[in-house]
Amino acid sequence: MAYDEALTARVRESLPIRTDLAERKMFGGLAFMLAGNMCCCVTDKGLMVRVGPEGYEEALALPHAGVMDMTGRPMRGWVLVQPAGLQSRASLSEWVSRGTGFAATLPAK
Repeated sequence: MAYDEALTARVRESLPIRTDLAERKMFGGLAFMLAGNMCCCVTDKGLMVRVGPEGYEEALALPHAGVMDMTGRPMRGWVLVQPAGLQSRASLSEWVSRGTGFAATLPAK
């Protein structure tokens, strides 16, 4: 499975400058980790974003966001944003911010 290299470059540009950011290949894509916690992942289907349980319903209600399902069961707290919802710099930055914002609330690994 290949992931979108152009989207990956755009996500890198949208991430905050932090020393605890890392990249890791997983789920057939490239995951972005904040202090060891995944915040988002570029896949061949779009951008997986970790929004947490409290932000889940709100995120699902946004355009181009859907249920993240990798195992036949929805992954509550994660959404999959279709490429159409990531076209503008502002929309991509908003999604990346949601992911990093939630990951920043978690204890470092």
